[in-house]
Amino acid sequence: MISLHRSCFLNNTGISGSSSPFSYKLKKLPPASVKVTALGPNRDRNSSVLIENNNNPLKEIKEDGTSSVADVDPNPTVTGEDRDLYYDAAATDDQLVTPWSLSVASGYSLLRDPHHNKGLAFNEKERDSYYLRGLLPPTVISQELQVKKMMYSIRQYQVPLQKYMAMMDLQELNERLFYKLLIDNVEELLPVVYTPTVGEACQKYGSIFRRPQGLFISLKEKGKIHEVLRNWPQRDIQVIVVTDGERILGLGDLGCQGMGIPIGKLSLYTALGGVRPSACLPVTIDVGTNNEQLLNDEFYIGLRRRRATGQEYAELMHEFMSAVKQNYGEKVLIQFEDFANHNAFDLLAKYGTTHLVFNDDIQGTASVVLAGLVAALKVVGGTLADHRFLFLGAGEAGTGIAELIALEISKQTNMPLEEARKKISLVDSKGLIVKSRIDSLQHFKKPWAHDHEPIKKLVDAVNGIKPTVLIGTSGVGRTFTKEVVEAMAALNEKPIIFSLSNPTSQSECTAEEAYTWSEGRAIFASGSPFDPVEYKGRVFVPGQANNAYIFPGLGLGLIMSGAIRVHDDMLLAASEALAAQVTQENFDKGLIYPPFRNIRKISAHIAASVAAKAYELGLATRQPQPKDLVKYAEHCMYNPAYQSYR
Repeated sequence: MISLHRSCFLNNTGISGSSSPFSYKLKKLPPASVKVTALGPNRDRNSSVLIENNNNPLKEIKEDGTSSVADVDPNPTVTGEDRDLYYDAAATDDQLVTPWSLSVASGYSLLRDPHHNKGLAFNEKERDSYYLRGLLPPTVISQELQVKKMMYSIRQYQVPLQKYMAMMDLQELNERLFYKLLIDNVEELLPVVYTPTVGEACQKYGSIFRRPQGLFISLKEKGKIHEVLRNWPQRDIQVIVVTDGERILGLGDLGCQGMGIPIGKLSLYTALGGVRPSACLPVTIDVGTNNEQLLNDEFYIGLRRRRATGQEYAELMHEFMSAVKQNYGEKVLIQFEDFANHNAFDLLAKYGTTHLVFNDDIQGTASVVLAGLVAALKVVGGTLADHRFLFLGAGEAGTGIAELIALEISKQTNMPLEEARKKISLVDSKGLIVKSRIDSLQHFKKPWAHDHEPIKKLVDAVNGIKPTVLIGTSGVGRTFTKEVVEAMAALNEKPIIFSLSNPTSQSECTAEEAYTWSEGRAIFASGSPFDPVEYKGRVFVPGQANNAYIFPGLGLGLIMSGAIRVHDDMLLAASEALAAQVTQENFDKGLIYPPFRNIRKISAHIAASVAAKAYELGLATRQPQPKDLVKYAEHCMYNPAYQSYR
């Protein structure tokens, strides 16, 4: 489709604007028409193309006066209010498309355009039509062979960070090949483009930084965020992932270098959930950093100041949230990522009633863990209400998971939520959260303060609470000691142990430790991947409670239903849909999550369940409701296969 630079805007008299950085000139045309200098097949290099919109699809006017439908939005708009789902996925596989940007890309510029570049996959006709002769070697190869070649190249690297950098370079060179590669090899490449490798990438982001990706909004842009958003070349944004970098994974305050997280998350929105890449916007809010090592690092790319707090911070965030809604409309999904506890809960509470917002650390983690627990019940038996839960960690993830478990118990049993919470106990850095500590607790911990004597050590809490499920969200590695795991195994025939902290170095225990210390009886899942473990002749395949199971499908479901708010029932629906995808074959291998190789199918089912709940709750705006939501979700998904050019 055609995207316009921010200095231009559509109005009733055509296009107007101030200065333009482009080589062509904008001329006043009849209502809703655009004249653009274009380079394309069978055209003189100085010829023009007239694009019209008179309440009809945009059309290309040919030299003979006839017209043909171009590859553009059939219901074009400028604002974010009423947007079609997938402009560049509208064409079927056998339809020809034109690689529009501001003009028809051709020649050297086409090879440098990641959205349309196909490398050696340009066929002979395309090489003639788009002035590529001599700019490419003579051979023509398929996208499948390109994927094979790239995987061979990536596997030559021994260092995960080198693989990450190679993938990021490919994303900037050939977008469709990047996503094709990731989708076809998701189990191998997911740890490369996301956790655990992305953690190291964020730590070293300043030294490996080559070209900007996403939007960096700092305190310098205060009062101008609306204009900054308009600097982004894409207009039809449907998902924004935003971080302020204060709590990146389990690595702490990485400031502006946390940008690797939004970039990685949005890559998964596309690869796993099928959200088109041009609809995704990664954002880092730079309010400074309290990390002294970064402040003294000559390669650090962010503001060199201590973190803004209080009113200064709140005003910048409020300006950002207001500008996003003004620019992209009410239906744009804003995912908060890796904010510190004190801001994460406040932002979710403040904007949850006015914006389509979602916190993956609180809600996404909760949903994927609940799905694992629901699946695990098919192995250990009973209902959620029959079990007792003990958490190590009472921050965003811990309290978020605990609350969603309590909501599901309440939903299943009609038990009051307050009663359901009593089945769940949390341990923080000061010990078991109990009523006697209520006055000193942060507000999000208070619902978990139960009547119990104070306990300092985790192993004593295990022996005192006698949980059937132990969940780690502490961000502190090796805290599930041999003594703790053995205590769980002594209390339960099949202890459920989830070690969820990321990256791998911060995991509460390893898969090998969990299986060995429980004598092969533990039902184990982790946040970061672990290799299969052999114990006494049996091979155990550890599950990965990766948020990537949930948020891509959840986001797709929200987009395709036109939802305007995220409701807790949507998270429960996502959990149930994920748990339903675990087969008996998976259980036989010790898995409580389905294999990632089926992730697009899984995401389609999650999207359908989320969308169905949005329609049920009256929060969906896209009418009428599709009859088969699973098929509709699959239809909406971005396809990275190359398209043929005219």
